[in-house]
Amino acid sequence: MSIVILGGNECMERQYKDLCKAYRCRAKIFIKPSGSLKNKLGNPDLLICFTSCLSHKVLRNAQNELKGCSAAVEHSRTASMAALRSILEKYTAA
Repeated sequence: MSIVILGGNECMERQYKDLCKAYRCRAKIFIKPSGSLKNKLGNPDLLICFTSCLSHKVLRNAQNELKGCSAAVEHSRTASMAALRSILEKYTAA
């Protein structure tokens, strides 16, 4: 399963990647997206947005880029490991 994570804490980027790896997921993490996301997102199975750490503009642009894609979009207000773990459990169990 491929995952794109938008937002989050800079100091926890490595931990996000390790947790995704533990759930057998490939993760692209964009803490502070710079420039266009058009060619960076690819075709993920799941888009996780930590909304407390993102601007509305970045969130809108990411959702517009994935309109034709069949990716599930999950929003979380907190960028904690527990929030990420619960999202991964929800989508990898299915």
